Amino acid sequence: MIVVGGSLGGLNAALWLRDAGYEVEVFERSPAPLEDRGVGIVLHPATLRYFVVHGLPERDQVGARADWFRYLRPDGGVAHQEACRYRFTAYHALYSAWVRCLGPGRYHLGRECTGFEQDGRGVTVRFAGGETERCDLLVCADGINSTGRRQLLPEVRPRYAGYVAWRGAVAEEALSPESFAALHGAITYSILPDSHALAYPIPAETAPGAGRRLINWLWYRNVGAGAELEDLLTTRTGERFGSSVPPGLVQERHLRRLRDQAVALPPPFAEMLLTTDRPFIQVVFDLEVPRMAFGRVCLVGDAAFTARPHAAAGTAKAAENAWALGAALRAADGDVVEALRAWEPGQLALGRALVERSREAGERLQSGRWTVGEPLAFGLYRSGDSTFDEDDPRTPAGP
Repeated sequence: MIVVGGSLGGLNAALWLRDAGYEVEVFERSPAPLEDRGVGIVLHPATLRYFVVHGLPERDQVGARADWFRYLRPDGGVAHQEACRYRFTAYHALYSAWVRCLGPGRYHLGRECTGFEQDGRGVTVRFAGGETERCDLLVCADGINSTGRRQLLPEVRPRYAGYVAWRGAVAEEALSPESFAALHGAITYSILPDSHALAYPIPAETAPGAGRRLINWLWYRNVGAGAELEDLLTTRTGERFGSSVPPGLVQERHLRRLRDQAVALPPPFAEMLLTTDRPFIQVVFDLEVPRMAFGRVCLVGDAAFTARPHAAAGTAKAAENAWALGAALRAADGDVVEALRAWEPGQLALGRALVERSREAGERLQSGRWTVGEPLAFGLYRSGDSTFDEDDPRTPAGP
């Protein structure tokens, strides 16, 4: 079996397919490991399921815990606070852990899929260098710009949500005592008239699980479609990106404007932003597909449904897609077409509901209609199911 896309969704798919008894190869178009992609991720039991099922120490090593959920006032004081049980991680922590779980020889960098053909016996996958590979099942886990989706559903395209996320992370020890006290051990929100910001702890890249933590922050800002967005996505070297601008490539004039406008944020948020050397940009999209299964080919993760990040369940959704796919193949005794037919309805329902719930939260958060003290929308199947009720991560029960 072949998985196209070597990020978190593709790695999870490969692991669960291997658990179901299949030989799996992962092909990633990037020539270099993806350890620098993204920053913070809200953990969900579905995300940790593979570690829990296999009793791996990573279940405790990849996360940072928050015990408080806070809203800050404009002056930095606490407007609302309550106890919580959320856990957070960093992209690099999950990525490196799942690559280790997959083991050597199955993860291939610098292999860009350009298309595929299928027949009654299998799928032939084409790569940019002219090579082909044959498989019984092709899993397209190649993200929001999926080559597989473009071939299968050329009419389906991401829809810009009208705003972007400025992102960054700072070491806890780099903060002033006042900001450290406001942010340490908490997920913290600031609600503005036409935007919002949040922050939460993540493990440091140099020592995941060793106690050192960063504070990951996001500031969602409305940006007009067209020329305004295109200008923001044009790098300092003149290259134009479509969905993000990586650290170090944002134009200096955009960074200066961001720093000048940080005065609108509560002081702890402004300090984080101003302390961050290389903020970066992620564009917020909605994406929905009418189908995920196509004979012996399927779409998983962001290749099928990209939800706005306000439910904080994108990684969890990809993990759930992958786990359910492995279970469906077991139940169908290896009949790939029948397994995909049985797998698809539940994953379509999950994706549609998550996109809708995330869209509703984002529209209220970006228009001043979100109420301070309101519960977070975090959750895969429903708001609140991303919390951990016990010290040990539990295996999720599903919808």
